[in-house]
Amino acid sequence: MKSRRLPVFVLLVAFFPLASTAIGDSVDYSFTGSFTQDDDVQLFSFTVDSISTVTLFTLSYAGGTNADGSIISAGGFDPNLSLFDSSGLLIYQNDDGTPPDVGIDMDVFLAFDTFLQIVLTPGTFTVAISQYGNFANGPTLGDGFSRDGQGNFAGGFIDYFDNPRTNEWAFDILNVEGAYAQHEYPETPVPEPSTLTLLGFGILAGGVFRKKFKSMPK
Repeated sequence: MKSRRLPVFVLLVAFFPLASTAIGDSVDYSFTGSFTQDDDVQLFSFTVDSISTVTLFTLSYAGGTNADGSIISAGGFDPNLSLFDSSGLLIYQNDDGTPPDVGIDMDVFLAFDTFLQIVLTPGTFTVAISQYGNFANGPTLGDGFSRDGQGNFAGGFIDYFDNPRTNEWAFDILNVEGAYAQHEYPETPVPEPSTLTLLGFGILAGGVFRKKFKSMPK
């Protein structure tokens, strides 16, 4: 293990199945997107209604098939995952998972995707995806991230070994009651899927979004 310094238009039809999902049912969610610069942070909100084992992971570094069956290409940047509770308290960070929980990019023979499986009590949680080197400061989300305002601090999208990577990310949230992607931190979050679903039905009635195992930095 190496030592590392911690320093829409949304398609409404994609949300229609949520309307028929019974309250309390657990669902898997898949998201994809891209960053503009190195210090970007993508936030997601999700809820659990009962004590649940929740799985959070990226698959854009090594690629693979996500929960909704889409094929994700390898080549994305080296990601970091930060999990916060409903009060904004930092619960955990993960830099890299380990195979077989995450895949191996066979072009560079490295496994730098994140993976976190954790038992959570009922509540609403926030999880952030950032590029390696841009860690949550803690102890709360409001304390920001270590590279806030530093733009392309790494000189572009790379991994731990400075291999050039793309700006793409892919993230799955498994076994939760609801999840949605917010705008990039620290902007105002977009409406939850349930709100968009109701809006979609309203429009239709009128006529016609996506190493190494490491604990929190000190």
